[in-house]
Amino acid sequence: MNSLRTRLFGAIALTVAICVALTVVVGLVLTRRAVDRGALHDLSHQADLIAGSQGADKTVAANFAGLEVYFKRQRETFREDARILPGWAQTALVKHGTPDGTLRLDGVEYFFSARDVQGRKKPFILLRPKSATADRMTAYFYSLLLAAVLGGILAAAAAFLLARRIARPVGRVAAASRELARGEHPDPVPVEGGTELATLANAFNDLAVQLARAREAERSFLLSVSHELKTPLTAIRGYAEAVEDGAIDPREAAATVAVEAARLERLVRDLLDLARMNKTDFSVHNSEIDLVDVAEDAVRRYQPKADAFGVALSCASEGPSLAIADADRVLQVVSNLVENALRLTPAGGEVRVVTGPGMLRVEDTGPGLGDEERAHAFERFYLHERYGRERPVGTGLGLALVKELTEAMGGTVEVESEPGRLTAFTVRLRMPARVTSRV
Repeated sequence: MNSLRTRLFGAIALTVAICVALTVVVGLVLTRRAVDRGALHDLSHQADLIAGSQGADKTVAANFAGLEVYFKRQRETFREDARILPGWAQTALVKHGTPDGTLRLDGVEYFFSARDVQGRKKPFILLRPKSATADRMTAYFYSLLLAAVLGGILAAAAAFLLARRIARPVGRVAAASRELARGEHPDPVPVEGGTELATLANAFNDLAVQLARAREAERSFLLSVSHELKTPLTAIRGYAEAVEDGAIDPREAAATVAVEAARLERLVRDLLDLARMNKTDFSVHNSEIDLVDVAEDAVRRYQPKADAFGVALSCASEGPSLAIADADRVLQVVSNLVENALRLTPAGGEVRVVTGPGMLRVEDTGPGLGDEERAHAFERFYLHERYGRERPVGTGLGLALVKELTEAMGGTVEVESEPGRLTAFTVRLRMPARVTSRV
């Protein structure tokens, strides 16, 4: 199985095994050296005792043979020929009489301790074969091996737990990523583990949130575009049908169709610009405009529909109504408001577009909105979900677009309603400086 957990466990286990093996080898070497130093120290101490006792007792000093029985018990022996010693030991024996070390004699490695004994011409050289320390080393070896096995087992368990702790968060992120790739909405992955793993989890959660927002923005944008395309297409179709029925002058219809085609061209151009810039909003080009012209244009566009619905559609103003805004975007705003009003106003009702300096208001005598509906009127799809089965509402995007476009031009929009009597949507835009000073 080639999973991350297996790889981590294998890598950690291999590393631990190598470390344990090196520890055992180094431990054996160090233990061997320590045992050798201890054996040599014991041998030196024993030689000091024997040499000292022999120097004090002349009778014993005459014969070392009596000590051989004790030497055999410890696998030791003695010599009296200084020539078996290494050169440095012979020199040291002459200078201070107490050299200790190792030598090879007849192919066997020995520890030795050489001593000058008072009253004797020959030195006393106590020998112990290095192999005599093997029994001690065996005990140490098994102890180290047992410790290594226990340490390896504990390290393997720790490696397994560590590998699982590292692999589990990564596996969760991978599973959530697959869900995200399938277009699903996975739950946020838990933020756990070390700094890097927690950073990975946070980054994925942020990515999932941003992707969900991007998908929603794309969906809303496509709906917005379809809604904006529908308005000029409706006008073009209406005038085409009017020309076909002979109800309108073809030249007037052609002029209106040309204007609406220009608006469609601008919308398509905006879409191309948005695709190049990877954005999801519309451009706005503010300039000084007269809201009266925009209101009259909107009324003219929707007059045929108003007549078909039996609703009185009119425009009212008190002279020039200057504002700083984008004429096409304001026309979109008014068109959406008028279209909603005509759809909801019953036959015999009235829809008015009222303008003033920096202000444009669309009034209707439709069913109106309650307090809760007014608070959410400009949210996408809210009114459609609220009244979709009760009233002839649209897609639920019109009022949301009104708010977005108005705010993009630096303005505000609000709604006032007396259900069953009068509902008014008021758009307030910036006014030119000279108009502001007069006001």
